[in-house]
Amino acid sequence: MRPIKITPNIISNAEGSILYQSGKTEVICTATFENKVPEWLNNGGWITAEYSMLPASTSSRVPREISRGKKSPRSQEIQRLIGRSLRAAINLSDIPGNSIYVDCDVINADGGTRTASINGGYLALALAIKKRLPELFDGNKITPIAAISVGKVNGEIVDDLDYEMDSNAEVDLNLVMNSYYEIIEIQGTGEKGTFTNIELNKMVDLGKKCIEKIFVEQEKILKSDD
Repeated sequence: MRPIKITPNIISNAEGSILYQSGKTEVICTATFENKVPEWLNNGGWITAEYSMLPASTSSRVPREISRGKKSPRSQEIQRLIGRSLRAAINLSDIPGNSIYVDCDVINADGGTRTASINGGYLALALAIKKRLPELFDGNKITPIAAISVGKVNGEIVDDLDYEMDSNAEVDLNLVMNSYYEIIEIQGTGEKGTFTNIELNKMVDLGKKCIEKIFVEQEKILKSDD
């Protein structure tokens, strides 16, 4: 697994903020409270996410999506994944009348931007709740979540794919788990090949070992913020 570096509280105006680095992939994640919820929501609160890549985050400039007038299908799919994952971290009935927006901005992309966004997004969310609703944080009503990419490259099961590995992978799989090691989501695709049940289980087992390490790093940040 690539080395992880996490820097908290980098954006002064956000209730929670993180710079999450996994190898050369770097994502800024912020969490912001708003005292209203979507009209269609009958009760409780809401957590949602937005994801974008800065123009110079890749080797060739990524056009700003606002200049195209809409989100790309890729960005929409990724931010929905992030939102679903983050909503698994807390019972929404515990934040009634509140929406929490988690913004994930990729400043350097070298594979695994969606999983880095989930990992950093969870920390930004936890820090924001710790600041605004400390009784939830102190009452252990937040369930840690983490994510990792795994796959099959040249016939081998590998973890934490960078861009070069990802672009050559026969199979690409993203795994999201909570701290009970229950699966929140699996996105597995045969990009240039197929995979068996045995290989799927190997990828999940390898991903779990990586996620165990990520939980350790996340806990260090939340404890150091006391």
